[in-house]
Amino acid sequence: MERRSIGIVMNGVTGRMGYRQHLLRSILAIREQGGVRTGDGTVLWPEPVLVGRSEAKLRDLAERHGLTAWTTDLAEALARPGIEVYFDAQVTGARAGAIRAAVAAGKHIYTEKPLADDLDGALALARLADEAGVKHGVVQDKLFLPGLLKLKRLMDGGFFGRILSVRGEFGYWVFEGDWQEAQRPSWNYRAEDGGGIILDMFCHWRYVLDAIAPVRSVQALGATHVHERVDEDGKPYEATADDAAYGIFELDGGIVAQINSSWTTRVFRDELVEFQVDGTEGSAVAGLRRCRVQHRSMTPKPVWNPDLPAIEDFRSQWTEIPDNTEFDNGFKTQWEMFLRHVADDGPFPWDFYAGARGVQLAELGLRAWREGRRLEVPEL
Repeated sequence: MERRSIGIVMNGVTGRMGYRQHLLRSILAIREQGGVRTGDGTVLWPEPVLVGRSEAKLRDLAERHGLTAWTTDLAEALARPGIEVYFDAQVTGARAGAIRAAVAAGKHIYTEKPLADDLDGALALARLADEAGVKHGVVQDKLFLPGLLKLKRLMDGGFFGRILSVRGEFGYWVFEGDWQEAQRPSWNYRAEDGGGIILDMFCHWRYVLDAIAPVRSVQALGATHVHERVDEDGKPYEATADDAAYGIFELDGGIVAQINSSWTTRVFRDELVEFQVDGTEGSAVAGLRRCRVQHRSMTPKPVWNPDLPAIEDFRSQWTEIPDNTEFDNGFKTQWEMFLRHVADDGPFPWDFYAGARGVQLAELGLRAWREGRRLEVPEL
């Protein structure tokens, strides 16, 4: 069995997402399992080169996991022999310049979202990568969540009949950073640094909704509910970015989707994100891992009566969808697909143009909020 090393420059891995999901639970997990097997039986062995701004953090990270390749110099990393892939998990504002450098160096590129600050920038990167002949992909991890994979199984099997509506709830309370440490970095709450929940989450909602039916219009109301937070150094700062968003989306076929996104809500649901899909033949509620259904034939007949206490246990009237398979980490699954795409041209539809569609919806959502109106979502 032939083993082929594939060098990967990983930029931004000292951050929360870059480290936990991409380095630890994806690349290092792939190494622990013995690599990724391609169609011809070759085993791909990822060799990460860690890149970031802090020597101390990079050194600590490398020593902790037995890695030796790290640098604060992106150009030097891209010039190393054996490097085939550039990965970016930096703050959004730093992403475009680094991707352009990677394209110029002839590297295939895989990146976190959003791809860019705006649609024009995202499309420019996609065209640049196409012209250079490099392969490109954007992380769209929620498609690989067990709950949404079960939801896809239901759609593929025709469970819903005609889909009528989608309702999504995402979020949790992110502490302000004063009396308890914040769970998210401070730049997320500064618009001038590329922060904001609309730019962050509408990129996700685009591919989640498109998997049900193409998005055709958006209405959105954003809010900055918490106006002052405390950063990583204990210094108060003004929160200038939206920390909550309330969106309404029209999909093909007259499907109406409503999604609330918030970093200022306390969780009273089973999982941090849940989607309810209602159809003529049945409904489903899918979260990160679980998915429950209620078929038309099993739908109870509640009657509104505010004068009596509720006696029905509505949650117990739903049926759990079994796993029926073993679900791997969604980030790792998509990494494996991208590496196969690079090595033997395996399928990978989530390219920079898919990333640009996410940026487009975020841009339109922000504009819809500013202008207070519904906006069409044109084809790119």
